Amino acid sequence: MNTPFDEEPQRRPGLFARFRASFLTGIVVIAPVWLTIWLIWSVVGWIDSAVLPLIPHQFRPEQYVGINLRGVGVVFFLIFTVLVGWVAKGILGRSLIHFGERVVNRMPVVRSVYSGIKQISETVFAQTERSFEKACLIQYPRRGIWAIGFVSTTAKGEVSQKAETGGELLSIFVPTTPNPTSGFLLFFPAEDVILLDMSIEDAAKLVISAGLVYPNGADPTQPPEESPEHSG
Repeated sequence: MNTPFDEEPQRRPGLFARFRASFLTGIVVIAPVWLTIWLIWSVVGWIDSAVLPLIPHQFRPEQYVGINLRGVGVVFFLIFTVLVGWVAKGILGRSLIHFGERVVNRMPVVRSVYSGIKQISETVFAQTERSFEKACLIQYPRRGIWAIGFVSTTAKGEVSQKAETGGELLSIFVPTTPNPTSGFLLFFPAEDVILLDMSIEDAAKLVISAGLVYPNGADPTQPPEESPEHSG
């Protein structure tokens, strides 16, 4: 006879429960792979559809192999982009670019569109050695609420001079979740910024996963554990 304090034997999951668990596990494995392949396939197809109509028929591979090879437009696009970049680095290329920009600057509507697209392109694609320096914790949007941020630079110029702070001012980028490419640029006194030991990549994973993926399974809001040799 069982008493109320006896532990009930654990029931083995039924067939439907095991099927459901296996199905969800399969989805978790398949979805990232399938979405990645689909995205690459779609982007390649989009580039092909935009580039191939500009290529003369005698230069298209399907004229010789008999089938439409996906990705040929991407190859032509890469070759053309490299050639344009090589020419743009020379004196003649720079002169042509400056002449074209002077012409564009005289066109009211075109000037605004070109200027905006150029700034976006330079921001996104320009090769630069500067990047975020460290991941950090800040109290935002108010005291007592903590947010992950990235230290970009030390504030300079008018921002640093006119800010009402007596010490160093840091430029902090606070990303949004789950899309860390958008966010807010904030300026914090250096004493209000807590630098983290985790890498920029680990902090980005934490933001993208909405706090579900911690670096090495550790909580970054807690101080690192002392090693045995220092604990004594």
